[in-house]
Amino acid sequence: MARIKIFADSTSDLAPEWIQQYDIGIVPLYVVFGDESLKDGEEIKPEQLYERVSRDGSLPKTAAPSPADFMTAFQPYIEQGDDILYISLSSELSSTYQNALLASSEFPEGRISVVDSKNLSSGIGLMVMKAVHAAEQGQTLVQITERIEAMKSNVRTEFVIDTLEYLYKGGRCSGMQNLIGSLLKIRPVIRVADGKMTPAYKVRGKREKALEQMLQNTLSNKEQIDRDLVIVVHTMAEEDALNLQKTLQEQTGARVELTTAGCVICSHCGPKTTGIIYSTTH
Repeated sequence: MARIKIFADSTSDLAPEWIQQYDIGIVPLYVVFGDESLKDGEEIKPEQLYERVSRDGSLPKTAAPSPADFMTAFQPYIEQGDDILYISLSSELSSTYQNALLASSEFPEGRISVVDSKNLSSGIGLMVMKAVHAAEQGQTLVQITERIEAMKSNVRTEFVIDTLEYLYKGGRCSGMQNLIGSLLKIRPVIRVADGKMTPAYKVRGKREKALEQMLQNTLSNKEQIDRDLVIVVHTMAEEDALNLQKTLQEQTGARVELTTAGCVICSHCGPKTTGIIYSTTH
């Protein structure tokens, strides 16, 4: 039986040690400052992105990998006889999925399976890790694809955004909303629903209050949480993430891991964004 190579893109925010340990292929998206196009995670890191935004006062754009990028990534594995499962950033947020489909059509039928995660960040990462373990158990490409497709609607992704500045600079909220939000210390909480980033609710006051609200939302579902893996993802908020990790482990008995967000997520949400991602068992 063919070996199955699991691919994701750089928005999956997988921990580097997981990528290395499980030999996961990563196709980077691009972070674009003017005429300069940089590969997310390879040619630019979040700290460098924040530095440039702070210095220049404007956000970069982000761009999907081209079909040629995917073909270059996939080809060596197809040639050596592997089958490929690629789990992409939500098609509602990017043309990444479409470009991967175009690339896969250039290879023999049935060798590459492309799944639209309908998610982002560690919501994709959760699916990737489930796929990796299914491949280790000897499941076929068709079986793993079916398993991940069935899992999509069970993934819960929620983020607390610390500042409205990046949403404002990215055109996702008005100057007035940014001003009022900053004055009143309003922290929006974003959920992923139907493949899109959706404002779930707003918490007024200290950051800790918003994080506690997100934690309680998760714990209200604790009987349904898949304990194989829960992910706390953050950007420059390690202390908060460690506190959430500790409480979630104690309260749910789940394996809770920390990851850091890459440049694409950072450029949309800004520093100190913190999220909890898990899957329900049904």
